[in-house]
Amino acid sequence: EVQLVESGGGLVQPGGSPRLSCAASGFTFSTWDMCWVRQAPGMRLEWLSCITPDGGRAYYADSVQGRFNISQDPAKKTLYLQMDSLKPEDTAMYYCAAAVPSGGSCSGIGPYNNWGQGTQVTVSS
Repeated sequence: EVQLVESGGGLVQPGGSPRLSCAASGFTFSTWDMCWVRQAPGMRLEWLSCITPDGGRAYYADSVQGRFNISQDPAKKTLYLQMDSLKPEDTAMYYCAAAVPSGGSCSGIGPYNNWGQGTQVTVSS
C-alpha cells in the first residue's frame, strides 16, 4: 500500500523558510514521479513542483519558481519542499503526491493518483 505522510507545516512569519517533508512507503521511491500541490481555502488545487525518478529533473510553477526547491533523499524515502520568502498568499494545505512515470513531464496534477493527507502552512505575523 502506497503511503505518503507530510510534515513540517505550521505557523510561519512572512519571509520565513520552512521545509516540508513527505515520507513515502509502499513503492520503490526513486522510480516514481513525485510532486507537491497546495490548496488554499476556497481555491482549487495548485500544482507547485515535481521531480522525476532519481531526481533527474525538477519543474516548478511560475508562482513559486525561484522561491521553492524540490528535492529527495532516496535513502530516507523522503521528498522535500524547501520554501523561502513566504508570503501570506502561500497559506494553504500542502500535499505531496506520487505516480508511476508516464515517460513525459512530471508536471500537472492529473497523473498523480497517490496522495498524502496534507500539512497546513499558515503565513502570518
